[in-house]
Formats: sequence, structure tokens, C-alpha cells
Amino acid sequence: MNSDCRTVDAAMLTTLQGWIGKTETFSDSVTAAPVRALSATLDRDDADPVPGTTLPELWHWLYFLPAARQSGLGPDGHPQRGGFLPPVPLPRRMWAGGRLQWQQQPLQVGDAVTRTSRIESVTHKSGRTGDLVFVLVKHAVRSRQGLALTEEHDIVYRANPQPGDPVPAPQLAAKNAAWSREIVPDDVLLFRYSALTFNGHRIHYDRKYVTEVEGYPGLIVHGPLIATLLADLLRRNMPGARLLKFEFRAVRPVFDLWPFKLHGLPSADGKTISLWTEDHEGWLTMQATATLA
Repeated sequence: MNSDCRTVDAAMLTTLQGWIGKTETFSDSVTAAPVRALSATLDRDDADPVPGTTLPELWHWLYFLPAARQSGLGPDGHPQRGGFLPPVPLPRRMWAGGRLQWQQQPLQVGDAVTRTSRIESVTHKSGRTGDLVFVLVKHAVRSRQGLALTEEHDIVYRANPQPGDPVPAPQLAAKNAAWSREIVPDDVLLFRYSALTFNGHRIHYDRKYVTEVEGYPGLIVHGPLIATLLADLLRRNMPGARLLKFEFRAVRPVFDLWPFKLHGLPSADGKTISLWTEDHEGWLTMQATATLA
């Protein structure tokens, strides 16, 4: 398929929608080493994880990792398209957001777990800079105790930018945070998170590729890492709180060129937490809402 494609016609969309209903299941074990490593990466001083240690929310992204053979990778470092995910011909791929809900029994170190994933929808939209294709994937994670969490994962595909393409207007970040923390997203932080999640996507580590092929000014900070940092901000300020729901939406890319800020604001009853990130210019880059159990 043409990696420079900017449009998706009706016939192609029909083909892509043939992936709706496709499922896959992975089995894994919640081992201690990734928990220990992510704790270090987030600059936390956690106790050493042992069997029975509760897995913090969003840290399940350390497991069920894709293991495509080297020969099965595409030019962007992702597995070639057309396996579980539909073969969308648009070159840029981003994790745009998601919605998660946890059940009563949290995942723990030592658990044997399975994740069943299903393509829920494939939709098309014509944007100002070319076509967009949205793929919604739903995951269900189970342990021996039953269903642990469900997750809806939004993936968006779009064309590479062209000279003269309009630039979306940025949105100012709110200034009423109760909690804030500054993050310096250097190459090492991005490398460690890519390694922990076995993420070969070149936009996170290959500066020549991300600037010359995809047209960004610098390395892109992983959306899931930003979401994890927002959930970690909540943990730092409300130790012991347990999440019932978490939803997040990427608004604007975050690059490794400048520090960015995490912010949080609890509701009056303390049950809902507004979370967001702000770049060095004061623009909103991610918005999230956490609901406590």
C-alpha cells in the first residue's frame, strides 16, 4: 500500500471495516522486573515488588507486549499492518486516547493474566489536512479471580503533512491546578519507556526519522507514558486512592525539546480528579479524568 496516501476511498474503507469483530488473545504473567523498572523510570521510591504487590493502574501496559519478528516490522518501526489491526494506508499512527474501568480485584504481581482484544469499529473522517481513520479496540484483562479491567483504545491514522496544510489552533491549559509537577522528557526517559513496553515506533527514538519523514520538530513523548505520569501524579498526592475509571485524550503532541507540566485538580467531593498536561508555551497537550472507587 502507498505509504504517502492522503485519502481513503469508499472501497478501501469497506475493506478496512472487514476487520471489525476480529479478535486476538494473549496470555502473560505479571512479573516483578517490569514493575521495578517502571518505578525507577518514574523516579519513584517504591518498595521492591513481591508476589501479591498490587499493580498500579495503567501499569498493565507493561504486559501483553507485541513481539513481531524483526522481518515483520514496517518502516515506522511498528509491526506491518494487516495482522490484527487493519491495513490503514495512511502513514502516521497515534494512540489518541482511551477509557479504562477497573473491577474489584486489582492485578497483582504473580498473577497469570489474559487479554482479549476486539476491533470494535473503523471509521473515516475528512480533515483539513487529509483523511483520518479511527480504529477503536476494546481489551478485556482477566486474572484467575475474573475480569480485572476493560479498556477502550483509540488509534488514529492520518497523512503526513504537506506545505501549506493548516495548523490546528492550540488550546490554553487551565491555570487552577491544585497539584503540579514538571517533567523533563529527555532521550533516556523515552528510551526506557520504549524498552519497557517493547515499542519500536521510531517517532520516540529516531530523531532523523521523526523530523525528516514525519515532519515533527523532535522526538514525541509516548501518549501512554504521559497518561501514566498523570495517574502517577494522582498517586503522589492521594496515596492509597484506587481508580475506578480513567479516561484520557491526546490534544497536542509533546516533544523532548522542552519540559512539560503535569497538573491535577480534585473535585469538591474528592471522587473525581481532573488531570492535564501543559507544554512549555502553556498549551494543553493531554486531558484526563480519574474517578476514584
